[in-house]
Amino acid sequence: MADVGGVASDRLKSFVDRIERLEEEKAALAGDIREIYSEAKGTGFDIKVLRQIIRLRKMDASDRSEMEELIDVYKRALEMN
Repeated sequence: MADVGGVASDRLKSFVDRIERLEEEKAALAGDIREIYSEAKGTGFDIKVLRQIIRLRKMDASDRSEMEELIDVYKRALEMN
């Protein structure tokens, strides 16, 4: 393993190669996700709402409940109900 300026070049190249490979996979997955959203839109689903539902499902139930309660409070304060 060659050291260049105190850096193990083989180890560094390994990290860079792995990151680049994962970035390529991430780009491919992002394309797949865009296609699914496009398909959902084509069948009449609202994409903005669908994205919000996805965000909500990622949240812990108690965090989601707390957020929804705060949204209701804010909406009442702004007379949006």
